[in-house]
Amino acid sequence: MSLTDGDLAAHLAEVAGKILLDVRGSGLFSGKSLGKAGDQTANQFLCHALREQRPEDGLLSEEEKDNAERLAKARVWIVDPVDGTREYGEERADWAVHVGMAVDGAPVLGAVALPGAGVVLRSDQPGEVPPAPERLRMVVSRTRPAKEATGVAEEIGAELVPMGSAGAKAMAILRGEADIYLHSGGQYEWDSCAPAAVALGWGLHVSRIDGSPLVYNREDVYMPDLLICRKEHAELVLDKVKAFL
Repeated sequence: MSLTDGDLAAHLAEVAGKILLDVRGSGLFSGKSLGKAGDQTANQFLCHALREQRPEDGLLSEEEKDNAERLAKARVWIVDPVDGTREYGEERADWAVHVGMAVDGAPVLGAVALPGAGVVLRSDQPGEVPPAPERLRMVVSRTRPAKEATGVAEEIGAELVPMGSAGAKAMAILRGEADIYLHSGGQYEWDSCAPAAVALGWGLHVSRIDGSPLVYNREDVYMPDLLICRKEHAELVLDKVKAFL
């Protein structure tokens, strides 16, 4: 099968999502064992497929042992088989599959599948982001909303929208369900690479919360924070968050 990078990312995300739904629908797992089974099954599919289809590229996955070889690669696939394991196990819709690619550290391509909603959003096929309402909406963690996000929301009068996975939060902006995703609680490269690439492809602002760019394929894969929003809201949010840093 000969696929463009964009087609490959979208196909992998969609198929992995279907695999995860089948694992959950089998009725053979529950609780933490369901999350583990789903993570590992989807990860095996994604990693084997990428090594088969793009053997020269680097690969970083949440569910794989890290490898130093990726650091010497210009092109690196960064995947999260299940972003939002808790939501997946609870049969909620706000979980995602991330298939992203960084080139020379920049998130240039990605696909985010939302299997619970039956959609795949991709960086190379942007749509039109719906206009923002009069009162802005900020997505935050449904279990651990960060003080920086809640503080900025209060400052600008934004409504808080609790939601699960990072991918679901970022895609909520593209889908017109939210306007700002400000995160300061710490993540890893696989949590944001694909969502950042898709958001950039759709014309949104994407950065660290100090305004600096997100950089991927580093030896230390921890990423402290990020901001994804419409470009017209970026300056306001970046200015307000300074008071909480």
